Amino acid sequence: MKIVIAGAGAVGTHLSKLLSRDRQDCVLIDEDPERLGDLDSRYDIMTIQGRTTSINTMKEAGVENADLFVGVTPDESRNMNACMIAHALGAKKTVARIDNFEYLDPARKELFERMGINSLIFPEVLAAIDITNGLKMSWVRQRWDVHDGALVMLGIKLRETCKILNQPLKELCGPDDPYHVVAIKRDGETLVPGGNDQLCVNDLAYFMTTREYIPYIREIVGKEHYTDVKNVIIMGGGRTAVRVAKIVPDYMDLKIIEIDGQRCEKLNEKLAERDVMIIHGDGRDLGLLQEEGIQNTQAFVALTGNAETNILACLTAKRLGVRKTVAMVENLDYVEMAESLDIGTIINKKTLAASHIHQMMLASNVSNVRSLMLVDSDVAEFTADSGSRVTKRAVKDLGLPFGVTIGGLVRNGQGILVNGNTRIEAGDSVMVFCHEQNLKKVEKYFKANTLW
Repeated sequence: MKIVIAGAGAVGTHLSKLLSRDRQDCVLIDEDPERLGDLDSRYDIMTIQGRTTSINTMKEAGVENADLFVGVTPDESRNMNACMIAHALGAKKTVARIDNFEYLDPARKELFERMGINSLIFPEVLAAIDITNGLKMSWVRQRWDVHDGALVMLGIKLRETCKILNQPLKELCGPDDPYHVVAIKRDGETLVPGGNDQLCVNDLAYFMTTREYIPYIREIVGKEHYTDVKNVIIMGGGRTAVRVAKIVPDYMDLKIIEIDGQRCEKLNEKLAERDVMIIHGDGRDLGLLQEEGIQNTQAFVALTGNAETNILACLTAKRLGVRKTVAMVENLDYVEMAESLDIGTIINKKTLAASHIHQMMLASNVSNVRSLMLVDSDVAEFTADSGSRVTKRAVKDLGLPFGVTIGGLVRNGQGILVNGNTRIEAGDSVMVFCHEQNLKKVEKYFKANTLW
């Protein structure tokens, strides 16, 4: 598959990394040579310096033969124009990064299709969904639902109160147990656990379970004492904060602290229909936080444009007694540091956007992909074709690549956990965890008429 990416910012660069891992034919365009740097030597991609809306540059990139053209510069208009030009030159499919929420109205999809733009990506919306899902469960670092919660993946930090520490997983996660542990992050390393591995204090463990057993998981990991989130303080009133405020459940009381007075006025206008308190001030000010009831707040969300500020603010909130903290960390170099400081949930909207685009390059039977940046892994939802390899043998006999684990499946709307003796059927939606693996390698297990 040939993919042309316009924009070598964080989204384009991360997407290039994913594509190089998948051995795709990828061309990355940017007019700034410093942004392109040595990307072509670090990743298996081609780089071209030039304007992203230049017809000559696009022809040099071979856009007329592109299966997918991606516009992910910081400029919404430039992305949309580039997609329209790429479509006119012959690109089969285009996707543009946007900043205007009204464009996402489903009623406008046909309009954009006629313009030559097949899909739109709004990173702040993706981030807001992640943040809101995290606020709904204060004891979970990360949550991902499949088929409206028929299957659920939960990333949980384990403390001394966890009841299943220091026991072989083969004694905890048998065929009849309501959960599987699909990955463990420990001391900076990711483990794809086997039956003899154990859970330890301070592990970040990823559990696969079904919706009805979420309370049971909460009990065994010792998180019953975590209170549900009702009061939330957000530091930073940017676009992501606005999207969170618009979709957060009504039972949550929300305060947004914004240092810019003019932005506060705009927030009051944008959120007039929501019961949100806008406070003009510095979210790092301890006196202000205490005045605004930080001691009675269950969640603190730092969404400024500065990663260091967000990390430090979350550490301060934790010191003041807030259990649930969320930090926007746009600089990928700081993600590992933020995790080591144990600040809570880490959000990077650029990797969320790149993952969303990455899904479009996979086969039609891959309906959902999620990158877990903390464990350098992907979780994907595959649909098993009739006659595909996964339908012909029990899971234990499939010969899956090392680092690949099948956590569960959804059949006729019901979530089912998978063990070695499970037989996958045609039409099943299967959750596959891939650590440092090419999703294309896994894809062929689920496709019919694949030669081996």
